[in-house]
Amino acid sequence: MNRVIISLCLSIITIISCKKADSVVIHKDNSGFTLRVNGENFMVNGMNWDYIPIGSNTVNANFWSKSDEIIKEALEAEMKLLQEMGVNAIRQYTGVPARWISYIYENYGIYTMLNHSFGRYGLTIDGKWVAVTNYADSQTQEVLEKELTQLVLDYKDTPGLLLYLLGNENNYGLFWAGSETEDFPEDEDEMKHIGEKRARPMYRLMNSIATQIKKMDGNHPIAICNGDVLFIDIVAEECKDVDIFGTNTYRGVSFTDIFDEVKNKLDKPILFTEFGADAFHAIEQKEDQISQAYYLLGNWKEIYENASGFGKADNSIGGFTFQFSDGWWKFGFDKRQFENQHDTNASWANGGYDRDFKEGENNMNEEWFGICEKGLTKSNGLYDLKPRLAYYVLKEVHDIDIYNSTMNLNNLEKEMNKINLKTIKSKN
Repeated sequence: MNRVIISLCLSIITIISCKKADSVVIHKDNSGFTLRVNGENFMVNGMNWDYIPIGSNTVNANFWSKSDEIIKEALEAEMKLLQEMGVNAIRQYTGVPARWISYIYENYGIYTMLNHSFGRYGLTIDGKWVAVTNYADSQTQEVLEKELTQLVLDYKDTPGLLLYLLGNENNYGLFWAGSETEDFPEDEDEMKHIGEKRARPMYRLMNSIATQIKKMDGNHPIAICNGDVLFIDIVAEECKDVDIFGTNTYRGVSFTDIFDEVKNKLDKPILFTEFGADAFHAIEQKEDQISQAYYLLGNWKEIYENASGFGKADNSIGGFTFQFSDGWWKFGFDKRQFENQHDTNASWANGGYDRDFKEGENNMNEEWFGICEKGLTKSNGLYDLKPRLAYYVLKEVHDIDIYNSTMNLNNLEKEMNKINLKTIKSKN
């Protein structure tokens, strides 16, 4: 009897010990850069994900404070959809309890990139809220170092953790005071001044903290989240110890020369922490699912083409499509938070999205970036999703085994050409 008990106890201990953090590393060889999870190449087929019902925003949604029953019901619906479309990682901000990161991974096979905003939207210093973060300030540096140190202690052994992400296009935040996207200033002298006065201390601090994180956790790489490649020369000088150049990039159907620029200036892997297209036609003032899918298909084609071994930049390790469901809180939330109104205001202009671009007018609709439509909030605080065309396009994109030994540029071209927007639309 005692032997049976001892054997059972050993079995339980073995099971518990098997539930440990994965080994995630950046690997570089003559073929380029890859992200490797437990020794296997891992192309990040990621998604920006949150759970914010209509009538709520990032501040008051409080999803993780709900009961376990409600959280599990929401995750069952959303993670199954993500799993079915081949998503292997989601981007989540700090605030998600470690146990739910593990729950998502263990039940749906989906990893989490854990994102600390790094003062992007302000910080509490000495009990007072400071809206605009000054990275050169010693107290600010101490607060961020303390927060990130605690973050690593809390999460480093979490099964399902993929990597740490510092910031959210904080270089743009050096110009903007709020969270709403605006047209970017074009004055070159102003940019240089801001770069030296505010950006350089920020990147230097990011690198310093990245170095500290590595001493505490050698199993998870550290990425920064830059707004496109603004200040990349300063990044090259100040962020030598950061593992991955993460970037929120919105250039239209093509990322143009970004892969080569990152390769030549940084010699680091590039990870698209955000990219995508809205599903609203600003000129015709109606939903436009085909254009959204068109832009995403072009983006993912280039992400794959520039992966290790394809003979182009060889530095792409994947991306996180923006975003899973529409953000109804993105524009003018304070004025209409109790209205069931999907705003159609275009808040900024981007000529890369030429299908609805008109010179002198805005064409980017912040509330329509979801690859799924968001339903009205139900009595239990949850909602249903309705996949758009982009969902089904990405499902086929993610089904391509990019690291298959037979895969090359020609075969990839053939696989991508099989994805016909009209055919998929008729099927779904």
